[in-house]
Amino acid sequence: MSLKSFASVLFLSAIIAFTFSSCTGTKATVTGLENEGYLEFTSSTTRYSERVEVFVGDREPFYALVFRDKPNRIRTEKYALPPGNHKVLVRYNGVDIYQQTVFLSAQETRKIELP
Repeated sequence: MSLKSFASVLFLSAIIAFTFSSCTGTKATVTGLENEGYLEFTSSTTRYSERVEVFVGDREPFYALVFRDKPNRIRTEKYALPPGNHKVLVRYNGVDIYQQTVFLSAQETRKIELP
């Protein structure tokens, strides 16, 4: 076997080995932080066209979107909180519409169903 043919075989072997070793496919993983739970707000009505004001314990209040609760709903917004018990108060146009203590586990999404 000549040196030229040996180099060609070696080169082809290297290309084949590289090709098969890099064929793992594309993997994508999207996760939240391990130490967070999530709240999402839904309603069976379309009454909440504006955002609702949400108070969680002693934290600063924030404004949340309310989505219509449908089985094929794709769009949503989730709000992150640390795991544990949280007093949740939801207010719309100055009126308290929801008040309850909820427990969130890590990586859990709790759906708050508004009237």
